[in-house]
Amino acid sequence: MINDLVIDEMLETDWEQVKTIYIEGIQSGNATFQTKAPTWNEWNAVHFQKCRFIARMGREVVGWIAISPISSRESFAGVAEISIYLTNTIKGMGIGSKLLEALVKDSEQLGFWTLQAMIFPENQGSINLHKKFNFKEVGTRQRIGKLNGVWRDVVLLERRSEKVGQY
Repeated sequence: MINDLVIDEMLETDWEQVKTIYIEGIQSGNATFQTKAPTWNEWNAVHFQKCRFIARMGREVVGWIAISPISSRESFAGVAEISIYLTNTIKGMGIGSKLLEALVKDSEQLGFWTLQAMIFPENQGSINLHKKFNFKEVGTRQRIGKLNGVWRDVVLLERRSEKVGQY
């Protein structure tokens, strides 16, 4: 099954399948503070145009990854926040690793020196995936936001490139 896997650039035509996976993440309660999926235009406006990948098995999108800026300040132009989502049926098959590997490589080629992720502590699978790619746990941001009226913590992880942004 994983032999059919293709990692490819995300296109607008992939949006309906990407959105379906995003909705699965929303419904899990441990993937995002969002409570409804955005439209393509809303999503597109807050993510970089580059470093957007999908994992496809046959015609089905089974995962996606993208980055968004953490600040509009020029000094943070090489820092981005990761979003990665997998459909529930394929978790644990190594597809998240393939997506993250593609994103790290592409982001470094484009000059990004730091990638960060804010992950709910209950989402241990995602934390483990990021650590596999040399993301370091920076700390826990306690009660950083409310989800459905409940204060939630996030674990802040970051990966500093060994190729970009060195002294």
